[in-house]
Amino acid sequence: MLPIWAVLLILFGLSLLISAIGFKKFVWFLSVGYGLSIFGCGIALILIYALEGHINITGVIACALLIIYGFRLGGFLLFRELKAQSYQKTLQEVTKTEKPIPMFVKVTIWLVVAALYMCQASGVAFVLQLREFTGFFDVTVVEIVGVSVMALGIFLEALADQQKSAFKKIDPSKPAMKGLYRFCRCPNYYGEIMMWTGVFTFFFATLPNAAWWMYVLVAIAYLSIVYIMLNGAKRLEGRQMKRYGEDPEFQAYIKKTPIIIVVFIPIKSLLNSKIVK
Repeated sequence: MLPIWAVLLILFGLSLLISAIGFKKFVWFLSVGYGLSIFGCGIALILIYALEGHINITGVIACALLIIYGFRLGGFLLFRELKAQSYQKTLQEVTKTEKPIPMFVKVTIWLVVAALYMCQASGVAFVLQLREFTGFFDVTVVEIVGVSVMALGIFLEALADQQKSAFKKIDPSKPAMKGLYRFCRCPNYYGEIMMWTGVFTFFFATLPNAAWWMYVLVAIAYLSIVYIMLNGAKRLEGRQMKRYGEDPEFQAYIKKTPIIIVVFIPIKSLLNSKIVK
């Protein structure tokens, strides 16, 4: 069986190759390149461990969920940036004052995000590498919980994206406030956090075989995605307050609806860090 460092190197190389799409358009390092990198990592993992004959049913499901997640997210983001007029307008507003980005900055970002994408997929890789399987259907409760939470997160994120796109087609001048958006102003980000919470949970099936540095890599990946989602929700909240802040309907909406939920903790606002009580 391939040593784990070789598996991680393959994941890093794939992420570098795929996320290089960001050199065409900088934001793609963190959007399209992100989704498609996870897609590529999922394919690599299922091929590596299937060929080695060292994978069980929950391992197959975890890899398949990475593939589904990455393909859906990468495709959705690419379509949105190329076709969605309301998003193109928002993107132009956000980037119109930005200065050209130096090449050394682009290269640095490229290396950092590829390493992050490798770390995100490593939680699944460590389980497939370290778990002692007695058969294809030899599974643990931790693995079942992990893949279930992954699947739930993917479903919530996909449904939220679909609902928002549908709302924007009807009235691009207003924010989405129905469907999943009745419960959370950023249900897509909540789904993203849930997806990686599932991977984080799945990783603990390695106990007690994982080395300390494996915990570090998985923790870095998980905390990074939570931070990125919180930061994204905060920026969205700022834009919405600027655009819709004087709308009475929007004001009534934000008073009762948290901006985001971190696992099970609803946060009312990230602009003043209030937690819903």
